[in-house]
Amino acid sequence: MQDLAAYTNALENEINQIDFPQHPSNLYDPLRYFMALGGKRMRPILTLLGTELFGNSKESAIHAAVAIEVFHNFSLIHDDIMDEAPLRRNKETVHTKWNRNIAILSGDVLLVKAYQLLAKQNNEHLPALLHLFNQTAIEVCEGQQMDMDFETRKDVSIEDYVEMIRLKTSVLLGCALEIGAIIANVSESNRRHIYDFGQHIGIAFQIQDDILDLYADPEKFGKQVGGDVIANKKTLLNLKAFELADTEQKEILHQLSGTNDLNFKVEKTRELYDQLGARTACEKIMQAHYDLAMTALNELEVDAAAKEPLIGLADFLMMREV
Repeated sequence: MQDLAAYTNALENEINQIDFPQHPSNLYDPLRYFMALGGKRMRPILTLLGTELFGNSKESAIHAAVAIEVFHNFSLIHDDIMDEAPLRRNKETVHTKWNRNIAILSGDVLLVKAYQLLAKQNNEHLPALLHLFNQTAIEVCEGQQMDMDFETRKDVSIEDYVEMIRLKTSVLLGCALEIGAIIANVSESNRRHIYDFGQHIGIAFQIQDDILDLYADPEKFGKQVGGDVIANKKTLLNLKAFELADTEQKEILHQLSGTNDLNFKVEKTRELYDQLGARTACEKIMQAHYDLAMTALNELEVDAAAKEPLIGLADFLMMREV
């Protein structure tokens, strides 16, 4: 979206000003490397849009927005370690390029840096900002733990899965938007509605991300296509496939999970998901959460024209191919 250039430019300027010391180089070089990988900067953009929605300037929330982005990058470094992911944004992950211990410690520094940035906001907002930020940080960890627990659980329901992605992914989007609203001094009801918008967009976004993990163009995706299938992760696609499969098809899915030929495993799993209609079923759930997000946005007590940037961003995110 070209309209987002002003936001991304403002954010990149602030991110580039984060002062990482030169020594010890094995602590700070990974952070310079990882932050330079970029990305869409979606979460901090939401903070800036969230405060502008209620009449504030984006500059009033810039430190909090960058704090959100830094926290997000901390979580990605640690998630990549736990997932043993080789690539992030089509580049080597920190633990792959350096090692696991360096990645853990560098990620820890990013978490502290996020709090330093958040503390630059106006003192009158800090208690509410810290309360929301701390609660969100805990929930993100809860979601990640649930995700890891699912690897060994055999009774994961679709409701369990949606709750996991709500915590692991979508609460941070809701937090990003509500932080902007807090800085704009809005009512509790508007804070709740903007949070709900972000939360449901986040769930829809993550469902789409799960779909893209198996169906994206590998040249554009920036990550290993089929990584969730290879890792036997319980995604919404996987859970829906088992729900829709008959006994014979479930047995095939179980056999595929133990297959060592990874290309065959991904290809045949995708074929069976298509046969079962799992992708279409997941897209319906994704659309339902998008609709809930739009309902929450409609409840906001602001002019309809002020909501257009958020509607545009939501549509942009949901139409992505990578």
